[in-house]
Amino acid sequence: MTERVEQRAIISGIGISRIGRKTGLAGITLTAEASRQAIADAGLTPTDIDGIATIGDTPLDEVVADLGLDVGYTGGGFDTGGLLSPLMSAFVAVGSGRARHVLVYRTVLMMAGTIEAPPSDRDPDDESLWGVMGDMGPLLACHAYSAANWIGMQATRYMHLYGSTKEQLGWLAVNSRRNAALNPLAIYQEPMTIDDYMAARMISTPIGLYDCDVPVDGSIAIVVSAADHEPDCPNPAVRVASIGGSPSLGGWVDRPDYPAMAASDAAAQLWAGTDVRPGDVDIAEIYDGFTFLTFAWLEALGLCGRGEAGPFIEGATRIALDGQLPVNTYGGQLSAGRMHGYWVIHEAVLQLRGHAGPRQVAHPPEVAVTAAGGGPIAGAILLTR
Repeated sequence: MTERVEQRAIISGIGISRIGRKTGLAGITLTAEASRQAIADAGLTPTDIDGIATIGDTPLDEVVADLGLDVGYTGGGFDTGGLLSPLMSAFVAVGSGRARHVLVYRTVLMMAGTIEAPPSDRDPDDESLWGVMGDMGPLLACHAYSAANWIGMQATRYMHLYGSTKEQLGWLAVNSRRNAALNPLAIYQEPMTIDDYMAARMISTPIGLYDCDVPVDGSIAIVVSAADHEPDCPNPAVRVASIGGSPSLGGWVDRPDYPAMAASDAAAQLWAGTDVRPGDVDIAEIYDGFTFLTFAWLEALGLCGRGEAGPFIEGATRIALDGQLPVNTYGGQLSAGRMHGYWVIHEAVLQLRGHAGPRQVAHPPEVAVTAAGGGPIAGAILLTR
């Protein structure tokens, strides 16, 4: 297959800040922690960074000033692949020679639970978060105010079609908690059984408390470099095999293949760009803002058949660290914390390097698939050693 532009980029460095709940720390403090760590991990200094990208958090100019950067390339937005758009755009920028070393970061602070109205002068075709959530108006009018409501509807429809059960959703949460126990940064590390999961209070049928991710304060940073920097990397570089994003068609509920989501479009684009096949994947680090989203991604990516995610996950043996396909080896957003898809990248790099410590899969993997997003927002990245 002809080389694609993103394949001329590598992930040369990663960094992660303190992770906690209601830490009181400023976003710039957390961002600087993760960014300085990532730059050093790449064998670089801040003066080497000539590009920066993020999505909806600590402003770029604050970070540029705090780190003393001189950048020519800036990136952001949701247009390429939802939450992963800044990272995917950085691959393209570096691969096309627009920058040599791009710092990409995602910083989150626990939200207060408010719903913001879209700006009155918003362009309906914009590429911001409001622009891709095309059917939020009707959903809110029907009193579906939360993503838990929207995912609950999709999960209910899916269960009706394929006979999946709530207990099968629970095995993903149990597996995540088991992996989180091996991650010192994870928020929840105490053991959880399937009985604990089933006894938790309902949020929006069939979504219960342990089907939902954990809001946190924290930051993750990634340095994307030109491939010829690899010999100078102090740690093994991770290569980019392919990327896939979604044009966000259909919103949450207006797809003809409902309850499928934009993950299907992103996955199709991902596999079209590489000779690697789903059967070659060694580990999957997949978005789990809600348990059902992981089910949807497993099927969209072809890691199991349509309607087969429930049986595939049931018992949490196939997806365990020593299983057929280890899933969310760091504990996922369900137990480690909600970093909006960027912890999946950080963990995939650690696993591909063989640097994941007590949660390292038995044989360092060669191929990792990562994915983030739900509903109309979807991005997927295939990484290799």
